Amino acid sequence: MITLEGITKTYRMGRVEVPALQGIDLHVGRGDFVAIMGASGSGKSTLMNIIGCLDVPTSGRYLLDGTDVARLNDDELARIRNRKIGFVFQSFNLIPRTSALHNVEMPLVYAGEGGRTARAREALVAVGLADRAHHQPTELSGGQQQRAAIARALVTNPAILLADEPTGNLDSGSSLEIMKLLATLNAEQGRTVVLITHEQDIARFATRVVELRDGRIVRDQRSDP
Repeated sequence: MITLEGITKTYRMGRVEVPALQGIDLHVGRGDFVAIMGASGSGKSTLMNIIGCLDVPTSGRYLLDGTDVARLNDDELARIRNRKIGFVFQSFNLIPRTSALHNVEMPLVYAGEGGRTARAREALVAVGLADRAHHQPTELSGGQQQRAAIARALVTNPAILLADEPTGNLDSGSSLEIMKLLATLNAEQGRTVVLITHEQDIARFATRVVELRDGRIVRDQRSDP
């Protein structure tokens, strides 16, 4: 599903070059649940942005479901981000003064696809939020807002869910609910989940942990779910 070969990323700040990733080799198979861990500045967010086709590496090759991402134009990349990858962010990124249902519909609106309302309702049912479909974000708890965000990520039926610190703004009880939901989506629907986190308790929900330090992989370990 995801293959990274010799991926580097260097940022230039004036005359200074700052290496963020230094030769990353990583394969994520279909149906994997991978937690990418590391301290601030380890390169985990940069790696997530490259996997999500939000940034391009300085060197190396990225194959997404067998396609060399470097060969894609902007329209093709946008199509992949809309249809193949579902994004879940720490800050939810829901549109205010708009219902949960309409928030979930938005990726389908951008894609110009039909049957939006029915598909959005199905996604809300999948995350246990059907009874909050017509509530606005301000009328939802933090955990409910993140469930709505996950439903929005699921509505295009993506093969991959990318979750960037999805529990960062949640209390411990809501965090547990969200991680159980992601684990269920992985185990029962076969969704490939790539999770960014700095918390060991959150990473334990994954079946594989990849740890970064100074832009390099220092641990890649599988475990029982």
